[in-house]
Amino acid sequence: MSILLAIFYFFYFSIIGVYIIFLPKVLSMAGYQASEIGIIFAAAPLVRFLVPFAFIKGLKINRSAFNAALLIMCASTVSFYFSLDSFYKLLFSNISLGVGLSIVLPYVELISLKYLGKERYGKIRLFGSVGFILVALVLVKFLSSAAVALVYLLVLTFITSAIAFVIAKRADTLLDKSEEVINDISILKDWRLWIGLTLMQVSFGSFYNFFTIYVTDHKVSLDIAIYLWSFGVVVEIFMLYFQGALLRKNLLLILQATTFVTAFRWLLLFLFPDNIALLFFSQALHALSFALFHSAAISYLFYLYKHKSLAQQLFSGITYGFGAFLGALIAGYVYELYPAYLFLSAAFIALVSTYFLYLWGITKKQA
Repeated sequence: MSILLAIFYFFYFSIIGVYIIFLPKVLSMAGYQASEIGIIFAAAPLVRFLVPFAFIKGLKINRSAFNAALLIMCASTVSFYFSLDSFYKLLFSNISLGVGLSIVLPYVELISLKYLGKERYGKIRLFGSVGFILVALVLVKFLSSAAVALVYLLVLTFITSAIAFVIAKRADTLLDKSEEVINDISILKDWRLWIGLTLMQVSFGSFYNFFTIYVTDHKVSLDIAIYLWSFGVVVEIFMLYFQGALLRKNLLLILQATTFVTAFRWLLLFLFPDNIALLFFSQALHALSFALFHSAAISYLFYLYKHKSLAQQLFSGITYGFGAFLGALIAGYVYELYPAYLFLSAAFIALVSTYFLYLWGITKKQA
């Protein structure tokens, strides 16, 4: 099972690499305006946010729903071939892909945590980071037309779906019992926790959407910017491999510490946008602000709630869905109106995230 999970993560995040790095370029090559591309790519995070609420209202999280999501993923990637000439067709294809992705990854994350445990999780999850960076390095050499990127997207999606199908089939005995658990998750009751987790991803809106533009606007070469991205992935892989011992500690304290470190990271980018050494140091902190935070967050929710599958769905949807959407929106307006303060605003948001997680810790002690 460990090998299957490693292969899944490798190919799943290869899909994400094609989707994030190259698909916007594909749409630009096809003649779409920046505003149209923005609308198309804003749809997927919103879908990722909305889908988990269908499961709160009674839709069952089981292997049938998972298999349906795999079929939706495959069908949507095929539909991209027939949608490039139409904005609305392309929007629908992207929404469909978002539906599939929003169900598939949280379900496999749950299997990983149950089968591997939080200490071994990172050593398998790191293969996703390897897949992401490899597809970037390979596809950049061959992206001569839109068709090339779409072929990569299609092939990687079908491979990922096949591996995921086998994993889910073998993991039935791990998940059957959990699916009988009554929903014990109350976002309104635990609002401090969920706001803290979401604001962390909101702060990343400046980084994911504008980091390259920001540093190159401050006279850093594009080559250096690419090296900075690559270095961030390398330290992420390093942390995922060695984080097991840390995850045996206080998970809430780790969440509070990593959000605070992230605020410091964004502050460095605000203060020293053209200092190459400090830019690389800030990227080294990606090991904490992404890799360790992500592992600690899903592990903490796995420990906190009985309905573990829904907890993972909500984490994916609310934080990486709504949080990513809101973060991109805020960063866009800030960079247009006050470009020098882009990462100062991100630092403030991350610091507020730390504050809400601190309030949550106080609430748990008083309970």
